Amino acid sequence: MDISRKAKQNIFFMWLLVVPIGTFLVYRYASSKPIEWDLYFYFVVLALLTTIFPFFIAGATMILVQWVNLAIFLNYGILAELVAMQLCLIPLIYHMKIMKETRYKLYYSSFMFFVISIACGSFVIWLGYDIGTLVIKDVLIFGSIYAFLSIILNHVLLYVRQVATGLKPDFFTKDFAWDIICTMITLPFGISLFFLESYVGAIAFVLLGVPFLMITLLIRMYNDSEKVNADLNKASEFGHELAERMTGTEIIDMFIERIANMFPMNSAYIVDNINNQFVILRAIEDGVNKEIKFSHEDIKHSLAGKGYKKGYPILYNKQSEWIHMKPPFLTLDMQSVMCVPIYRNQTIEGVLILASREKHAFQAYQLKIVHLLCSYFAVSVEKANYVRDAVAKSEICELTKIHNYRYLDRQIDIDMKKLSAGVYHSLSLIMLDIDKFKEVNDSYGHHSGNLILQEFAQIIKAEIGPNGTVGRYGGEEFVVILPNYTKLQAMRIAEQLRLKIEQTPFIVQLDLADVSRDEIIFITASIGVSSAPDDSEEGMSLIRNADRALYIGAKQAGRNRVAEYVK
Repeated sequence: MDISRKAKQNIFFMWLLVVPIGTFLVYRYASSKPIEWDLYFYFVVLALLTTIFPFFIAGATMILVQWVNLAIFLNYGILAELVAMQLCLIPLIYHMKIMKETRYKLYYSSFMFFVISIACGSFVIWLGYDIGTLVIKDVLIFGSIYAFLSIILNHVLLYVRQVATGLKPDFFTKDFAWDIICTMITLPFGISLFFLESYVGAIAFVLLGVPFLMITLLIRMYNDSEKVNADLNKASEFGHELAERMTGTEIIDMFIERIANMFPMNSAYIVDNINNQFVILRAIEDGVNKEIKFSHEDIKHSLAGKGYKKGYPILYNKQSEWIHMKPPFLTLDMQSVMCVPIYRNQTIEGVLILASREKHAFQAYQLKIVHLLCSYFAVSVEKANYVRDAVAKSEICELTKIHNYRYLDRQIDIDMKKLSAGVYHSLSLIMLDIDKFKEVNDSYGHHSGNLILQEFAQIIKAEIGPNGTVGRYGGEEFVVILPNYTKLQAMRIAEQLRLKIEQTPFIVQLDLADVSRDEIIFITASIGVSSAPDDSEEGMSLIRNADRALYIGAKQAGRNRVAEYVK
């Protein structure tokens, strides 16, 4: 949650005016019992240890220090519990990942704990609790009130803070439910610690504290293993999803977006090495795709270039570990950084950089999972390249080296959809057929016929250039697709093609005679032209119309001419 600088200053002044003065007033006027400092020391140590070893439930961090603080309050009163709770902020600073720009969280937490200690303690004493009493009924009733009231008040203060910053939170959240459940579990421990310490002394901290801490550690270990398994399952699903993508662009886009969602990070970058030049292939910063460029030398001498050279994954937990080799694309507010190589065919192709503004944001097992995902990514990109090459090869005519019928059929469908969507204002199609091509084959042989087809295709391709798509439709028929060309413009192009073909000498090899020799011949072509949306609104109809114009308007009219489709 980002808040303004003024709001941070207000939080600090609120803490400064309330906590130090309030603590002094509690010392002077609040009801209390004389503190046995050696035992109080054990209470504080147990509270700190409990705070140091939290565990996680449903994604929430649970720090179950309340049961120790409850025992402190029941035994010594408000001041002793208040001081112990403030001391517990020391390990909480680590768990909250407090930095200079988030220091306000420390002051607000201190203020919040202070208010909770004062409010809950005062309320219970007002209800009639006698500090240090060993009456079981009173301890059970007032201890329960104190414990549950502290949880409720904690969430009330959090709710008020979120509302004050413009959010619309829910009060009864999963975190609130888990806090209630944990309080029900730990409440007996707190009351038992109070009674046991009162009767047997310091040994109570061993009898209750050690088992509680061991249970906490076991739950944490189990939870960590569950989290690792969950992340591995996500990684496996992610790998399958990558494998299903058919193009390199789809794979790259999906990879960077899913990586950004899977891990606690603020930015992600794929740095590729293309012809020994580092480029930033993809970048996401705070959930937004960015196009950024930096020089090869700047990237080479940063942790990205060094990670590429080393070839193994590296994890930096804080800025001081990598600032001396800061990449130009990382901002100075970043702390934790992952640098993971991307291998393909045992050769490093690039690196993935993940960065977070929090210290120790990434865990060691997450580095291994990211490394695994980079392997999935590299394999998927390679597969996509193979598929792309195979598809491209299947859509090229082996003889003429231009597009074949399969490609033309798909391209016409794509262009007709663009026409319907308003991307194109018109779409024209030219169909060409070599006149009397059978006679060429009969006179000069099929090899010569193939040479003519090859040169014929190159003439059309050279004349059309980047203005349209050229392909062999079948046999001696060729097709030209012209986006954004009207029928009149297409007729002019077709006439230019007809003249070019008529005037071009074709060299053939006369293999059917006794002595093989080269011979120059001239050929002509008949051409039909159709246009959309004037003549048709369907791709196949556009082809049929051009074919009809070719045979009726050009072939039957004497060949070597251009004809347009007429409804």
